[in-house]
Amino acid sequence: MASAERWDLWQDISARTYMPHLLRTDCREDFRATTRLLPLGDVQISSVAFAHLVSVRTPRLIRRADPEVYLINCQFHGKGVVAQDGHDRAFAAGDLTFIDSSLPYESWHCMSPDTVSSVIVTIPRAVLPLPPRTVRRVLAQPIPLDRGMGGVLYRWLADLAARADEFTEADAPTLATVTTDLLASVIGDCLDAEDALTPEARRRALHTRIRDFIDQNLADPSLSPAGVAAAHGISVRHLHQLFAEEGATPAAWIRHRRLERCRRDLTDPRLRARPIQTVAARWGFIDPAAFSRVFRRTYGMPPRDYRHHT
Repeated sequence: MASAERWDLWQDISARTYMPHLLRTDCREDFRATTRLLPLGDVQISSVAFAHLVSVRTPRLIRRADPEVYLINCQFHGKGVVAQDGHDRAFAAGDLTFIDSSLPYESWHCMSPDTVSSVIVTIPRAVLPLPPRTVRRVLAQPIPLDRGMGGVLYRWLADLAARADEFTEADAPTLATVTTDLLASVIGDCLDAEDALTPEARRRALHTRIRDFIDQNLADPSLSPAGVAAAHGISVRHLHQLFAEEGATPAAWIRHRRLERCRRDLTDPRLRARPIQTVAARWGFIDPAAFSRVFRRTYGMPPRDYRHHT
C-alpha cells in the first residue's frame, strides 16, 4: 500500500475507533502504524504503535460529534505532551493520561529511537464510578504507574494487550468491570479520593490488587492467605469473603495460579531442557512428589506425560 494511502487509512481508522481528530505527522511520506482493538461492550481497549503523531480535537469537532467518553492513554514506549483544560504536561513511558472528549485538547506523540506504543482505554464518562469533577482534576496530568494500584493497572493493560486473542465475548463484562474499577482506584489513590468510589468498586479493586499481589509472589514458597491478608491490611476472614464470592478460597487460588504457571512452562519449547522439579520450584512447589500429585489431579496426567504430549 502506498504511503499516502496508509496515512488516509489511518485517519479513517482513528475516526471510527475513537472520534474525529485533526491529525498530523512528520512521517507522512512513509507513515507506518499498527493497531489492535479489544471491544468490551461500553469499554474499549486498543493497542497502537507508530513513529510520530499529533492529534487535535477542536470545539468545532466536539460540536459535530461528542461520544462523551474518557480517553485514557497508558504509555509503554516513547514520550509526548498533552494539553487540555488549562494543563500542558509532558508524559513518558510508564505514565497514564486522562482526556475528556467533551473538551478541546491536543496531544503530541514524539519521535524517539523506538516506536511510540501505548494502550488506550475508551470509557463512557457515565460508566466510570467517579464524579466528573473528580476526574477533571487529573485531565492532562500524567499519573506514574510504577507502584501500588498504578503498577497493577499497568500490568493489567499490558496483559490485556498481549493476550487479546485469547478472550471471548463471555469474558468481556468481567474484563470491562476490572478495567473500570482499576482506573477509578488509580484516580482515587492519586487524589486521595477513594471515598468517591462506591463500596462495590472499592471491593472489586481490592480483589484485583490482591490477585495481582499473588501473581507477583507465586515463587515464594511461604506465600499464604495469612501473608496475603497482612500485606493488604485486612483480616484473613475478609480475604476469604472476597474469594468466596467467586466460589474459591485464597489457598485454592494460589495453587491454581502456581499450577497454571507450571503448565505454561511445561509447554514452552524454550524450556524443554529444564527439569520438571526446577519448573515446580520456580513457582513455589518445593515438594516434587506433592507437585506431581496435584498436577495429575488437575490436568489428568503426570507433568512428564503432559510435557511429552504437548
